Amino acid sequence: MHVCPNPDCASRGWVGWGNLRANGHPNGGHWRQLLCLVCHGYFLETLGTIFHGKCVSDDLIVRVIACLAEGLGIRGTARVFEVDPNTVLQWLVEAADQLRAFSTYFLHDLHLHQVQLDELYAVLSAVKDGTVSEAEAIERLERSPRWVWVAMDPESTLLLGLDVGDRTLAMAQCFVHQVVQVLAPDCAPLFLTDGFREYLTALLTHYGHWVQPERRQAHGPAPQPRWMPVPQLLYAQVVKTVRRRRLVRVHHRVVCGTLETVNAGLAPLGCQINTAFIERLNLTIRQHVAAVGRRVSTLCKHEAGGRQQLALYHVYHNFCLPHASLRQPLSQPRPTQGHGSAKTWQPRTPAMAAGLTDHVWTLRAVLLFRVPPWPQPAGV
Repeated sequence: MHVCPNPDCASRGWVGWGNLRANGHPNGGHWRQLLCLVCHGYFLETLGTIFHGKCVSDDLIVRVIACLAEGLGIRGTARVFEVDPNTVLQWLVEAADQLRAFSTYFLHDLHLHQVQLDELYAVLSAVKDGTVSEAEAIERLERSPRWVWVAMDPESTLLLGLDVGDRTLAMAQCFVHQVVQVLAPDCAPLFLTDGFREYLTALLTHYGHWVQPERRQAHGPAPQPRWMPVPQLLYAQVVKTVRRRRLVRVHHRVVCGTLETVNAGLAPLGCQINTAFIERLNLTIRQHVAAVGRRVSTLCKHEAGGRQQLALYHVYHNFCLPHASLRQPLSQPRPTQGHGSAKTWQPRTPAMAAGLTDHVWTLRAVLLFRVPPWPQPAGV
């Protein structure tokens, strides 16, 4: 996955052209130097990753990022590894940029049968910078509610998208657009959401077309064209009624399609109309993302900080965390290296269950992955 970064090189950004070769370790360092045979330029193999230009150990960086992915706050991580909190924050910002590109590189053209969407209530501290001192800011801490928008595939538990914003139509349009960009152009899965009405408008924007109604009268003006959902769109809602903070009723509503077609789409999982899978994922997100936990002191100052932690968890959940519900039995027990019992199960991550990869990624391998600057031809 190494590419030449020289903008004047004819092979810049292309993988597998055979134009790169190793040129030893400069000054006896840990990382190799690569030479491009086309432009005769040199660059380190860490270029384009979080490890480039760092004087600290790469193991320390991986462990710090792993603690953040497991839900430990920035200051708590800094105290554990005796690192400055600003350094931990800088590593998180650099890792988030790389991990967003990593997700975009792998998550595309997906063929899914079902997608569940939900909004997770979160709190961000809204303290204006520079208006008060740090001590006064802590005393006058103001809280403004935000929502973490989540989309997942229940069959593979693949996390399709994460974003932070208000619970408005504009945000619903933006988030549904992100989910549609991940799906294949000809894919129209079954969408399941709560009773938030703006989802229907956002889905019709992407899965709608103009329909000319038939004339009902021989005379008079022709009927105006109407924007209608495409025939293959299936959409159902789970509407919950809460009174005095208690759930009193759950109503299932089929918005697009018929009840028979919706139940046929739910048949592979053997369940009815529900949002239970994504609601369970919301609990996991609260445990692994320190900024959206309940009654915590690790709140972010703005939405950008929340998006950075969510970008880290997005890749960590899909590629690095094996799920017990996705494991498969081995044809033959596999002996371990020690004295333990033989392994009888093959661990799998959501990305493996969705067919995006064939192995469990380590966080170090993810951070070392060089994302090409543009899509590569198939088979490279």
